[in-house]
Amino acid sequence: MRAAGTRATAETPGTAGTAPGYRPGRTLPLRVEALRQWRRRRTLVMGGVLAALPFVMLVAFAVGGGPDDDRGGAGRVTLIDTATQSGANFAATCLFVSAGFLLVVPVALFCGDTVASEASWSSLRYLLASPVPRARLLWSKLVVALGFSLAAMLLLPAVALAVGSVAYGWGPLELPTGGALPAGETLGRLALAAGYVFVSQLVTAGLAFWLSTRTDAPLGAVGGAVGLTIVGNVLDAVTALGDWREFLPAHWQFAWLDALQPQLEWGGMAKGAAVSVSYALVLTALAFRGFARKDIVS
Repeated sequence: MRAAGTRATAETPGTAGTAPGYRPGRTLPLRVEALRQWRRRRTLVMGGVLAALPFVMLVAFAVGGGPDDDRGGAGRVTLIDTATQSGANFAATCLFVSAGFLLVVPVALFCGDTVASEASWSSLRYLLASPVPRARLLWSKLVVALGFSLAAMLLLPAVALAVGSVAYGWGPLELPTGGALPAGETLGRLALAAGYVFVSQLVTAGLAFWLSTRTDAPLGAVGGAVGLTIVGNVLDAVTALGDWREFLPAHWQFAWLDALQPQLEWGGMAKGAAVSVSYALVLTALAFRGFARKDIVS
């Protein structure tokens, strides 16, 4: 018996009591989790909704006669007023109308459906019994969820750019404040804007992920994250809070518009990214800490 125990320890140093060849870091590979999530119906539906939005807006502008017809000499030109000037303007407009709420939904969906869905299917305990370490399980699911969230952020402006370029032509990005960005510089600015939208949504991702580890109801985690994000938007509209609003992630959600200025402004985006990442790190740490001590019965 002693010899057998020594032999097992020699074969798997530092993993006494585990099967020979077992490596915790190789359980639940990212590609396996990504394929599982890709085949989910909600992933395909969410992708279809985001890809369809540019076509819906294209039809709306065609039926309504274009945004320029509604300006009526009001004087102030907005980003929507320049939507039909070029494909780049159309992509920026689609990002503008969706960043406040629509793009919150896929982030909350992908991150809030991670652990809670496994619990609702009663498969979570079997995953942990495989055995997949709890930290490894959370890490794999979080990375894949963030990957799909980033893909959603890039899918919408990419489809909008292609649709807009076909409908309105490829050209410079006409700025509401006057002037234009050269066509060659436009792609980089739009990519920066989409990247910032993703970073600003990390707080929603962290909140949804934390709620997913606290409940067995996926809709509760997703709905809770979306609801609290809406509450943040409401609080940001309360001007009586003064400078306290700067600690709300919602206060900086449209800072990406600074990327669409003649001179690139980094101040607002840097502050917004710092606030969002700080909240996200705290919420993610709470998720890992709470899940490590949680009794898994589902």
